[in-house]
Amino acid sequence: MRFKPTLLALCTGVSLGFLGSVAPAVAAEAERHAELPLEELRAFSEAYARIKRDYVEQVDDKTLIENAVRGMLSGLDPHSSYLDVAQYQDLQASTNGEFGGLGIEVGQQDGLVKVIAPIDDTPAAKAGLRAGDLIVRLDNRPVKGMSLSEAVKLMRGEPGTNIDLTVLREGKGEPFTVTLTRAVVQVKSVRSRMIDDGLGYVRISQFQSRTGQDLVEALEALKKEAGGKLQGLVLDLRNNPGGVLNAAVQVSDAFLRDGKIVYTDGRREKLQTSWFATPDDLLDDAPLVVLVNEGSASASEIVAGALQDHGRAIIMGSQTFGKGSVQTIMPLKQGGAIKITTARYFTPAGRSIQAEGIKPDVQLAAYKLERIDTPRVERLREVDLKGHLSNPDAKGEMAGDETTAGQAGTGDDYALTEAVNLLRGLVIANSRMNRG
Repeated sequence: MRFKPTLLALCTGVSLGFLGSVAPAVAAEAERHAELPLEELRAFSEAYARIKRDYVEQVDDKTLIENAVRGMLSGLDPHSSYLDVAQYQDLQASTNGEFGGLGIEVGQQDGLVKVIAPIDDTPAAKAGLRAGDLIVRLDNRPVKGMSLSEAVKLMRGEPGTNIDLTVLREGKGEPFTVTLTRAVVQVKSVRSRMIDDGLGYVRISQFQSRTGQDLVEALEALKKEAGGKLQGLVLDLRNNPGGVLNAAVQVSDAFLRDGKIVYTDGRREKLQTSWFATPDDLLDDAPLVVLVNEGSASASEIVAGALQDHGRAIIMGSQTFGKGSVQTIMPLKQGGAIKITTARYFTPAGRSIQAEGIKPDVQLAAYKLERIDTPRVERLREVDLKGHLSNPDAKGEMAGDETTAGQAGTGDDYALTEAVNLLRGLVIANSRMNRG
C-alpha cells in the first residue's frame, strides 16, 4: 500500500477540515481569466460609497470589504466561507488534531446551526449532543441571522469557560438547554481494540493528515495480538464528519487491491481527478463490516461508498449525511483565506452522494441494548441425564462455551453488537467455503 501526496482539498463541515493551498501561479492565472462584470461592480461601488457616507456610524474599509467577501461566499453554498486570520489559524490547528472549543462539527440549516457530528471524547460528545440537533441559541443570543462563521466563533473560546446551547431535537418537543465547558480538544482519530475470536475493531473519529498511517499501525498491532492474522474487522465511521480527502483515499486503499476509489469532477481540468487503489489488502481479504449513521459525512462517505461499490465490505447502520462536495482552502495575500467548494466527488460506480448519502446494505434502527437482571433458568441437556450415551468423538464431556455480544466488549451499543454478530457469521461462511 503506497501513500499518495496530500491533496489540496477537504471534505468536511465548518469547524474541522484540511488545510490546503493554491500555488500563486494558479491564483494569478485565475485572476487573469476572470472577466469583471463592470455594471454590477458599479452597483457595488455605489452601495459601498453610500454606506461610507450615510451609515449611522463610521465603518472602516477593512470591515466593509471583509463583510462583502463573507456575504459573497456564504451565498454560494453552506460549505464555502471567508476565513479571517484567526479562523485560518484555527483551521490549521484543527487539521493537526488539536484546537480549542467544544469538539463539534456544524453546518447550517434554515438559518440555524446544525450538528453534523460531535467528536469523540470532547465536551460536545460528553454532553450528549447528537447528529441532527439544531442549535437555536448560543448563551442568550439567537443564531437566526448569524453567519455560520460567527456562530463558530462564539462557540470557541478560552478553555475552562462555559457556554449555554439551546438545542432543538427531533422528537423532543420543546428546546432544551445544555451547558458545555470549553476545552483544548485533542482528537485521536484512530482507536482500536480486539473484540474476541480474532475479530478486530477500529474506530475513526475524523480524517486527519496522519489517519492513513495511524490506521496501518493499528491494524498491524491488532494482527500481532491476534497471532498474525485477523479473522475479521469492524470499521466504525459513525459520527465521523469527514476531514482530509487524501486520508479517506488511504483508508479505502488499505482494504482494496485494485480499482478506482473515488473521483472528483469540477469546472477546471485540474479538479477532474481519479484515485486508484494500490496492491495489498491489509486484511488479506478477511470479512469487513463498516458502521455508519446520519453523522457519517463526506470523507466517511467516500470510504463507505468505495468499499460498497467494490463489494469489499458490508455497510451497516443508517443512511449517511449526504455531503458529496470538495472544498479547497485558498490563502489570500492580505492574510486569511477563502474556503470554496471546487468539485463534486463520486464513488467508483459513478454515484454522487450529494444530498443523498450512502444507503447501508443492512439498515439498523436506533436501539439501545439493556441487560435484564432476571434469574437464569437452567435447562436440562442430554449430558445432564443419568446414564446418557457418550460421544465417541469427544475428548471430554463439558458444557459448550457461551459467547455473547456483551462478553465481546460491545456493551449496550446495539449497532456494534449487530455488526459483530454479522462479522462472526461472515467468518464462519468464509471458513466453510475455504474448506471446500
